[in-house]
Amino acid sequence: MGSHAEFVFVGGYTGDKGGEAEGIGLLRRDPASGVLTRLGVAARTPSPSFLAQHPTLPILYAVNELDTDGTISAFTVAADGTLAPLSIQPTGGSDPAHLSITADGRHLLVANYTSGSVAVHPLDAEGAPGERTDLLDLEGTGPDPERQRGPHAHMVVEDRGSILIADLGADRVWRARLDPVSGRLTMLAPAVTAKPGTGPRHLRIAPDGTLLLVGELAANLTWYRPAADGSLELAGEVPVSDQDGPTYPSEIACGRDGRFVYVANRGPNTVTTFTWDGDDAVKVAETPTGGEWPRHMILLGDHLYVTNQLSHSVTTLRIDPETGIPAAQGDLMAEASPTCLLRWTSTSIR
Repeated sequence: MGSHAEFVFVGGYTGDKGGEAEGIGLLRRDPASGVLTRLGVAARTPSPSFLAQHPTLPILYAVNELDTDGTISAFTVAADGTLAPLSIQPTGGSDPAHLSITADGRHLLVANYTSGSVAVHPLDAEGAPGERTDLLDLEGTGPDPERQRGPHAHMVVEDRGSILIADLGADRVWRARLDPVSGRLTMLAPAVTAKPGTGPRHLRIAPDGTLLLVGELAANLTWYRPAADGSLELAGEVPVSDQDGPTYPSEIACGRDGRFVYVANRGPNTVTTFTWDGDDAVKVAETPTGGEWPRHMILLGDHLYVTNQLSHSVTTLRIDPETGIPAAQGDLMAEASPTCLLRWTSTSIR
């Protein structure tokens, strides 16, 4: 592989979750054309539905989204993209759906969706996760009798010294503080108290500092800005789709220059493009993905790549740099039960 070659790893659902993936898939991306080429299975591991990478080490992390005893798996990434097992640790919860690594590379954070908790794992000098230092149980409910009977942590990320936790079940984005020595979390006042029935799923911090939030249950995009008491208050909201039938938005992405925001919509199977001026999100297009159940997407250069979980494919969309609107490029690429994409550049491997 040349010095500018790029890999994209694919997470997915294996048979234990009703999927057809064999583990973590490996793709090659041509940065000039945006074309993806499937290279095969990089590692066999159960339902690696979300992936992340260490900020400085060639280590890839995956949740194993299991119904009862969820785990995380760590792998060393070789120069050719092959994965070697490094460590497996139980998360202390069920259906871990998201994970991230702190900027200092010392801790791994996991959102256990069904059990509604957040696990903290210390990382050693080689990036291997150790036994949990904390398991923070969330509390709360929402008005949806099927989806909000209890807390459901769907995303956990570090942001400017705080830990943010999107809780679909309690209509909150919780804020916590992580002690870098003990590896324990202290709950602070909620960052966001969303409207009942919102179902916070994933969030992004826009380049201007605004918190953008996708509501899976309300099928909306909302944004929040700091209030006088330090919390974030609702500054605007907009529906993510005008198509008929139920809509369950899944992922949100921000353009590099901050002018555009993208939301993937399961149900209508579209990606919605919004212009963003720092004050308001205005819908300008809704583009079909050509597949079914767009679970996740990543923005790389002028291309948006979308996983179609139920139709076993990945869509490549090329973005017009002026309008920000994506359009299909080439054929769909076959990939079994894909749920997550992670870009990896060979130049980052040491």
